[in-house]
Amino acid sequence: MIGERLKRARAASGLSMDKLGKAVGVSSNMIKKYEHDQSMPSSSVLIKLADELGVRAEFFFRPNRIRLSGVEYRKRASTPKKILDRIAADVLDQAERWFELKNLWPEFPVPEFSLPADIPVVESLDDIEQVSLALRQEWQLGLNPLPELIDLLESKGVLVILTESDQADKFDGLQAQIERQPVMVVSSQWPGCRQRFTLAHELGHLLLHGRLPGHLDEEKACNRFASSFLLPAIGAFEHLGHKRQNIDWKELYLLKQEYGLSMAGSLYRCKDLGIISAERYKSLTIEFSRRGWKREEPGEPYPAERTQLFEQLVYRGAGEGLISDSKAAELLLMPQAMFRKSKMMEGAVA
Repeated sequence: MIGERLKRARAASGLSMDKLGKAVGVSSNMIKKYEHDQSMPSSSVLIKLADELGVRAEFFFRPNRIRLSGVEYRKRASTPKKILDRIAADVLDQAERWFELKNLWPEFPVPEFSLPADIPVVESLDDIEQVSLALRQEWQLGLNPLPELIDLLESKGVLVILTESDQADKFDGLQAQIERQPVMVVSSQWPGCRQRFTLAHELGHLLLHGRLPGHLDEEKACNRFASSFLLPAIGAFEHLGHKRQNIDWKELYLLKQEYGLSMAGSLYRCKDLGIISAERYKSLTIEFSRRGWKREEPGEPYPAERTQLFEQLVYRGAGEGLISDSKAAELLLMPQAMFRKSKMMEGAVA
C-alpha cells in the first residue's frame, strides 16, 4: 500500500492535505484515506499525485525497508516540526535509493565505516588536538588542507546526503545511522565552509561520543575537533605566527580560501591556539559583527561541495550490467530515454 510513502512525499513538499487534494482533484478526506491505506487512488490520480509531489510513480511502490536510527539534529530552537519533517522525508528518500543501489551489487565498492583503533584519551579540550592529528595519521591525510571533505568521508564509509531543502537556515546538520552506517546531512544551499565545519563536527561526534569526561560539553568538544581537523595547529602557526597582537581580516579570508574554515571559525581557532589573547578575540568579534559579517562573510564564499559518488556508482553499475537502464533511470529520478542519452553523452558540449 502507498500510504506511508504518500505521507512522506507530502511532508517533503510542504503541502497540506487540502492543497494536495485540490491540485489533483480529490477531497482532503480522500487524501487522508490514501495515507491511512483505507483507499487506493486510481492510476490517473496516482499520476497526478506523482506530478504534484515531484516524484516518479514508482516511488509509491518502493518497499519500506530503510529506517533512520539515532537521529540527531543540530537545529535552531525555533525550527518548526513541519520543516524537520520535510528535511527527514528528503533524506529518507535519498537514503532508500542509496541502499537499493547498494543491495544490487554483489560486493559494493564502498568500505564500511570503522573508528580508528587507538583514539587518544581526552581530559581537556586541548587534548582534542591530538585526536584530530591521530585521525589524520590513521587516514594518511598529512597536515595539508583537505580539498574535498565529502569525498573523503564517503571513501571512509560515511553516507553524506545533501538536502535540497529551501529551509537551509533552519537546521545546522543531521546525523543518523542506517544499518549501522553513519549518515550525515548538510544543505546544498550552504557555502562550502559551513558544509565542511558541520561535517567535521558530526565526525567529531562519531569519534568522541562516550569518550569524554563528565565536565566536558560534547558540542564544544566537537566544535574544537572540527576546527582542528580542518585547520591543524601547524598550518595556523605557519600562516599567522605563534603570537600576534592583531589579525587583519584579509589574513583570515585567505586562510578560509585555503583551508575551507570560515573567517569566524579561523578567528576562534586563533584564540584556542593562543595566537591572540581572549581580550583581543572579543574585540575583533565585536568588530566582525558590527560589519555585518556574522551573517555573510566578505569576499567570495568558499565553494559549496557536491557529492558525485551515488551518480558515479549508478552509471558504473549500468555499465557493468549489474542494473538495467530502467532501474538506473529510476534511481537517478530521470526518464529512461534521458538516462540513455546521458550515459552516451549525447547533446554534451564538446
